[in-house]
Amino acid sequence: MTPDQARLEDDRAAPRLVTLWHVLTALRSPVRFLQSGAHPDDETSAMLAALRFRDGIDLAYVCSTRGEGGQNDIGWESGAALGVLRTAEMERAADRLDMALWWMGEGPDDPMRDFGFSKSGEETLERWGRDHTLRRFVRAVREARPDILCPTFLDVPGQHGHHRAMTWAAGEVMGLAADPAFAVDGTDPWTVAKLYLPAWSGAGTAYDDDLPPPPATVAVDGGGRCPVTGWPWARMGQHSRAMHRTQGMGRWTGNEGGAFPLHRVGGGREGAITDGLPADLSDIGAGAAMAAFEEARMAFPDGGAVAAALARGLAALPEGGPHAHRLDRKRAQAMRALWLASGAEVRGAADRSFAAPGERVAVAVDRHDGIATDVTVSVAWPDGWADGAPVAGHRPAAYAMRYDPLDPPSPALAVTARVAGQAVAVALPLDRTVAARPDGVALDPPAQILNRAAGSDAATPVVLSPAGAALDLPPGWRHAAGALHPPSDAAGAVGIPVLRDGAPAAVVTPVQAPHVPPRVLAMPAILRIAVLDVLLPDARIAVASAGRDRVAHWLGRLGADVVEADDALLDAGLPGVDTLVLGIFALRFRPGLSARMRAISDWVRAGGTLVTLYHRPWDDWDPTAMPARLEIGQPSLRWRVTDPEAAVTHLAPDHPVLTGPNPIGPDDWAGWDKERGLYFASSWDGAYRPLLSMSDPGEAPLEGALVSGDVGRGRHAHCALILHHQMERLVPGAFRLMANLCAPRR
Repeated sequence: MTPDQARLEDDRAAPRLVTLWHVLTALRSPVRFLQSGAHPDDETSAMLAALRFRDGIDLAYVCSTRGEGGQNDIGWESGAALGVLRTAEMERAADRLDMALWWMGEGPDDPMRDFGFSKSGEETLERWGRDHTLRRFVRAVREARPDILCPTFLDVPGQHGHHRAMTWAAGEVMGLAADPAFAVDGTDPWTVAKLYLPAWSGAGTAYDDDLPPPPATVAVDGGGRCPVTGWPWARMGQHSRAMHRTQGMGRWTGNEGGAFPLHRVGGGREGAITDGLPADLSDIGAGAAMAAFEEARMAFPDGGAVAAALARGLAALPEGGPHAHRLDRKRAQAMRALWLASGAEVRGAADRSFAAPGERVAVAVDRHDGIATDVTVSVAWPDGWADGAPVAGHRPAAYAMRYDPLDPPSPALAVTARVAGQAVAVALPLDRTVAARPDGVALDPPAQILNRAAGSDAATPVVLSPAGAALDLPPGWRHAAGALHPPSDAAGAVGIPVLRDGAPAAVVTPVQAPHVPPRVLAMPAILRIAVLDVLLPDARIAVASAGRDRVAHWLGRLGADVVEADDALLDAGLPGVDTLVLGIFALRFRPGLSARMRAISDWVRAGGTLVTLYHRPWDDWDPTAMPARLEIGQPSLRWRVTDPEAAVTHLAPDHPVLTGPNPIGPDDWAGWDKERGLYFASSWDGAYRPLLSMSDPGEAPLEGALVSGDVGRGRHAHCALILHHQMERLVPGAFRLMANLCAPRR
């Protein structure tokens, strides 16, 4: 899709009249509802859509992490880069709910990050820092000033530890936010009127709440439809969830939603969550404005009549007082509605997605004034820009701490006008925006291995650019002619900083996807290299990947004989191939692969060796299509080991996968990152043999992390350990075990 085609699709999806109606609904209530969660995509989108577009309640979401420890259904990004992408996705999801955002974690160096799956709220708080968590949460509450706070999940065993930590913290924050003695710089105390918990279970394919939910004291009706578009509120929620594409979210719903039961902490039964709160602007001293805003809503879709009523309402809004924050919010919302009612349109598009220091960006502006007069338009550039170009040395923030659809981040269009005699000032996002791309170094590759056992004793290629970039080499290392020469006694992993003109340099990574604006991540430039001793199998290995891992790359770097398992090779019956590896999620995201699974299983029975890396049950995994039946467990919380240091017991120490060509021992389980594995097998045919046993603290051992079965004349090994991630982290044991898995049955 070209940039213009993308703009046209976005334009077609948001007609002005529809947008105007949805903005008018925001003027119905002065109440703010703050939902809290641990990750982008934790929000209860269908309920929020009904609250916002039916009831007019102002929405906000506070999120503790950027989701950088999650999975990625659409691309290569992981870790810090995935956090950047998921931050942008959350902002787009918030746009579709007209919802403001507050973040608690500042970025990859903040202790409050998505460090991977946790089953314990206490463990999570130890990692995040209890006081750090509470202070960040209190800051968000005091800045957002909600009337209602509602965590997404319950603090019960069987639930994600990050969710449990945030729900526990919500209860603490209710008191701390109101306490003047709890000082958080730049904030004033704020009292939240109500705390609700979900009165439904979070059990499902991922979680398995052990305790029942609390009793419902009130319910939010999720049924009904938007009177203008005909969309059910539940579908509008899915419009938002579809922006979480790295998580594979967005489901079609043709029906109206059900009710969302809530439990008020410390309160009794209610008729609605707004009981006891201001019903409309009349309750906060702005009755004349409320009457005019209702008149505007009733006049829809007559733009002139809507504009005249909105202008009267804006003029009638009082200033200051105890409800100043509510009135200011209604003023900004009413200005946005008045601008739309005028029929005016100002659209801007940058001429590029990324700009280097000093590179001037042109923004093409299309303008139609409608009934607006005195229209002025200018481009508001971010801090660190001058004359439409990033200044030298400027590094853009990859992780903004706030987001508000009413105040889009720069660069944006600053517009002033008069409509129906009323002054209007609005900020409008660019249709195509641009990100500053600071100077950095290119490091190819950013991580490298040298396998001494494969005869790679001399050098390994490492190319730096531009001129002035150099490695800050440890003693005995040498870098010349694009090759890195380690000393003869080098062993293990080494981090080698990169300098530019003698100063520490950064690797600058553009993060871009069709559904989000471009971002840039600048991280310290460090070459990671590991010197390994990995014996290789005598095998030709074909890898069928869905682009979610780099197993083929790392096997090639080890020195193995690796080819891509393209459709032609698969359909020809894998001639000359000893071992076929299916990468993570490959059956779902590699077109046509699941349809070929039964033929692949026949190839195994005829003597081939198949290695399947972890899949989720919904990744087109058919237990009956495997060489022998193999089930993947769910809910996934029950079938994973999150402790990367969990003890590993060899159930079959003499099995070929654990003995050759590399003997697997205790050292191979050391230094693992994030977790051991997930989506373990839960049951299997008698042909398979479990090779390992492991567990998280206090839990029964699981045996489905690695199973291997001799089927016919071949072998199938299923590995739910996150070997692909460990290889990216240069963990030696992961390379040794992967080499063993690829050894053909003889």
